[in-house]
Amino acid sequence: MNQSPEHPETEESELYEHFRIVVDKGQSLIRVDKFLMVRLENASRSKIQNAIEQENVLVNGKPVKSSYKIKPLDDISIVLPHPPRDTEVYPEDIPINIIYEDDDVVLVNKEPGMVVHPGYGNWSGTLVNALTFHFNQLPQLPGNDGRPGLVHRIDKDTSGLLVISKNEKSMASLAKQFFDHSIKRKYVALVWGDLPENGTVSGYIGRSAKDRKVMDLYDDPEKGKWSVTHYRVLQRLNYVTLVECELETGRTHQIRAHMRSIGHPLFNDAAYGGDKIRKGTVFAKYKQFIYNCFDIMSRQALHAKSLGFIHPTTKKEVYFESELPNDFRQVLEKWESYIKNQ
Repeated sequence: MNQSPEHPETEESELYEHFRIVVDKGQSLIRVDKFLMVRLENASRSKIQNAIEQENVLVNGKPVKSSYKIKPLDDISIVLPHPPRDTEVYPEDIPINIIYEDDDVVLVNKEPGMVVHPGYGNWSGTLVNALTFHFNQLPQLPGNDGRPGLVHRIDKDTSGLLVISKNEKSMASLAKQFFDHSIKRKYVALVWGDLPENGTVSGYIGRSAKDRKVMDLYDDPEKGKWSVTHYRVLQRLNYVTLVECELETGRTHQIRAHMRSIGHPLFNDAAYGGDKIRKGTVFAKYKQFIYNCFDIMSRQALHAKSLGFIHPTTKKEVYFESELPNDFRQVLEKWESYIKNQ
């Protein structure tokens, strides 16, 4: 399925969100309103039905009713009103952990639980709100409204390093490096199970047909974007393994989807099945130990540890590392203690 925002040439274009979806070849017959509820993030049923009633939903160039059943390869165009604050960013005095700064870039060690940029349900309290307060006139990429300075992102509940651009030159340089996959990024993850020594996971990553909020790995290039993760074992802890993941590509939820695809989801990753006891004993003591770990680290065990790139001005390679946050360290210490006492 292809889904892409389009930008109409109208004076009111900032008030609307245009999407085009080409239905998968294997799609079963389903009402268009139900189809769009699954395919469009943050779109309520009433919002979709209003759009259909206003003839803002076209199938193969013609308006349809809610009862229309979509067919394979149908070409769907949708115009939905934008939330009024979609591109507005309000400065907020939120503390951020800056580990390096010069005239071109800022390196931030993001805390777990902080959303990177404003969006539906998270208009405030984000890293971008904080950056807008601390820095004036951060640059924006074309078509990337509301995300000043950002050339990449990490998930809300993933901690670790982000590089922020402070000017247009820096943004262009870093955006090109991310596009070329020349940025060096390593993550630390705690995963369920005992992994083989080292390995590589690759495949086409795209949204799951069962749950649009998560990603799946496919063999079909039409279903996703090519993705590669190399992993290396750092520490074995019987029922879980600490690994270092090096990204060759940077897709949405890449490490989380990749590790689940090989049967080793991230520890306490609710979206990908890691928030259940996947390995271990049946003893009540062990179950309580796991639940205690979940309480300490109420998120997926993933930290963006290092970041390397060519500096936009000096043209020299720079490399940054960050420490594991407290919740991650505490859970590792608990596992080490548990293993010693067995």
